[in-house]
Amino acid sequence: MQSLFVKKPLAELHQHADLNHGLKRVLGPMNLIALGVGAVIGAGIFVITGTAAALNAGPAIALSFVLAGLGCAFAGLCYAELATMIPISGSAYTYAYASLGEFVAWIIGWDLILEYSFSAAAVASGWSANAVSLLQDFGVHLPAALTGPPGQQIQLPDGSTVTGFFDLPAFLVVCLVTMVLIVGIRESANLNVIVVFIKVGTVIVFVVVAAAFLLKNPEVARSNWTPFIPANTGRFGEFGWSGIARGAATIFFAYIGFDAVSTAAQEARNPKRDMPIGILGSLAVCTVLYLLVSAALTGVVHYSKLNVAAPVAVAIDPLLEGGS
Repeated sequence: MQSLFVKKPLAELHQHADLNHGLKRVLGPMNLIALGVGAVIGAGIFVITGTAAALNAGPAIALSFVLAGLGCAFAGLCYAELATMIPISGSAYTYAYASLGEFVAWIIGWDLILEYSFSAAAVASGWSANAVSLLQDFGVHLPAALTGPPGQQIQLPDGSTVTGFFDLPAFLVVCLVTMVLIVGIRESANLNVIVVFIKVGTVIVFVVVAAAFLLKNPEVARSNWTPFIPANTGRFGEFGWSGIARGAATIFFAYIGFDAVSTAAQEARNPKRDMPIGILGSLAVCTVLYLLVSAALTGVVHYSKLNVAAPVAVAIDPLLEGGS
């Protein structure tokens, strides 16, 4: 029984880090921040924001992001300290192996596998919904059964529903990302920086266009933001302050990914300096973006209409109508 809680000494972990395992220390602080932002920004902005606003917090979803970001900041400080002490790959698995023992590390290792499996599936599904919406704007219509996971009821424009069979766009996204990762860490990091700039640029464009629309139509913002904290429906977690708290718990999923920075500790050029910058920097960038997008999203469209697969796509329609 005692052997289940055998710990791996820090000296042995550092020795493994010094050995050549095919991992090259090529990542700087900007690469690590981009890695964190790239892992976090995705489903949180494009899917969960709308769902949590519609079901839990209303326009006060911005306060939910502040609450969730504060909790993540404390977790980020812990990750940053551990990553500088144990600058090798493995993240929470390695930290648990050094402090709590092999059995706990084994459990956490499988937890990490489940976490990234489900989060990757959710992010791919979110990208799929937006890709399908974008293709429809260009007149390309994929078979409805190939745009959703098995068993999901997909509503068609005529009001009828089709049962999803296979989410083809999500599958193709996962295959493409896998191929890039196989090529190498330097190539993956460079491509990730490009993708992050595109994603952040897209988010900023949406925020700027939405802000311009709301400045021209202040009555729309006033109507959609009033009341800022909708009254509680009588059930815990549905609007009111309890809704803000439950919204924070829901969108905490949107922050999954900042810990991915710690998995690259063995590929950082100077882990003691770069890892804290990468982890806390990516959290700060993502929190600011989440606040801006949530405010713009609930200002342009009433929160009750945002419980859809692609809420940002729903918000773009009035922007296009307002600009025409």
